[in-house]
Amino acid sequence: MSKSKDFLYPEKWIASASTGGRLACELRMRIISGVIEKGTVLSENKLALEFEVSRSPIREALKILASENIIRLERMGAVVVGLTEKDIKEIYDVRLLIETFVYERIVKIDTTELVRELSKILEMMEVAIKYKDADEFSYQDVLFHETIIRSIDHSYIMLIWNNTKPVMESLILLSMRMRLVEKYDDFTRILSNHEIYIKAINTKDRDIMIQALHQNFDDVQGKVTDLWMSQQMLAKRKERKV
Repeated sequence: MSKSKDFLYPEKWIASASTGGRLACELRMRIISGVIEKGTVLSENKLALEFEVSRSPIREALKILASENIIRLERMGAVVVGLTEKDIKEIYDVRLLIETFVYERIVKIDTTELVRELSKILEMMEVAIKYKDADEFSYQDVLFHETIIRSIDHSYIMLIWNNTKPVMESLILLSMRMRLVEKYDDFTRILSNHEIYIKAINTKDRDIMIQALHQNFDDVQGKVTDLWMSQQMLAKRKERKV
């Protein structure tokens, strides 16, 4: 697969994935960021030429994206559907439902090890911000929430999480890259929110849990704004290259 310097998705995150899986990650980022615009028709032949692969992994990637409803497969190719503001809010609605459910299960289990794991992840998030590494911060952010969800050992909750994770991960990555450039001070608030999560899990205090959820998920409008700003940044970058 082509080692394009313009790849938006961190290649180190998908080193062990299939070629089709890696292509799906990159195309998803380009669609959500607006680099590939809504209504664009994706040609298997053109994509295979661009990424220097056969059509087989292209088909695999397009099937993955179609299952996420961000493209629509048609006879003449795939048409980009993209994400609306409503779609983004609904993705975070699903996260809120999952994490609310998980918290109710967490109060019934021993969370000593979970608190230890989350504290280590939070330290990695702090290091990432110190070195201004938005990609590593995003990776640790997703891992933080996934670790909480995995702690209750619920296979169907994990199924829902895994189905929404790819799109959500792209949104977070784009948001954090934008914040690093435009709203660096906001990371202090984000880290503070995660500290509240850990305190809520450690104390099993529902009031603190509600505070943690409230602070995290009331920021959905901010996610929409961040996505728009990320798209503007990418557009300016393309203009400079031209």
